[in-house]
Amino acid sequence: MEFEFLPGRKLKNLTTEKIIMDNVQRISQVYIEAPWRKQLQYVGLFLLGVVLIAMVAFFYINVTARAAAIGRSIQLMQSEIEVIRRDIVDLETEMAELTSYSMMVNRAGGLGFYQVDPDEVIYLQVPGYQGRQPVSLGSSTAPPLPSASSLSPDYTQSLFEWLRERVFDPAAPLLEIEP
Repeated sequence: MEFEFLPGRKLKNLTTEKIIMDNVQRISQVYIEAPWRKQLQYVGLFLLGVVLIAMVAFFYINVTARAAAIGRSIQLMQSEIEVIRRDIVDLETEMAELTSYSMMVNRAGGLGFYQVDPDEVIYLQVPGYQGRQPVSLGSSTAPPLPSASSLSPDYTQSLFEWLRERVFDPAAPLLEIEP
């Protein structure tokens, strides 16, 4: 028995329609109840979960590794800072030792200098020399402040005056216009 299914046309034989419906139901039931399809779905869901867990673990390990590397570099920099601070303290100690009174007296004696009696010192008067002058680090003149007369009248009006003029007396601008 051959027949064609055309949309919009009713089948003439009712038993043929029933056979077709039974075939469609059987095919869909076989498709739905195929055990390997269910197993494939479970395996797919399981693999999706494994992939998601692996991605989260990868990101966690990546962030942790970067944080550890940055922490180690900070530790190395702090140790370098400590070494530099110790070097600075050593150099300051050496400078203090070299500029101590006893070392300076020994070096001055080696260069031919000697301790002078205050009676042996001769002071010279230099004409026109006024001695050390005090140093003023500040400005000698203050910048001039703008006076109220130098500002435009538009900038001397307060907010409340402006509101009173524009809101409470709106006809005021019209009175200023002369014909």
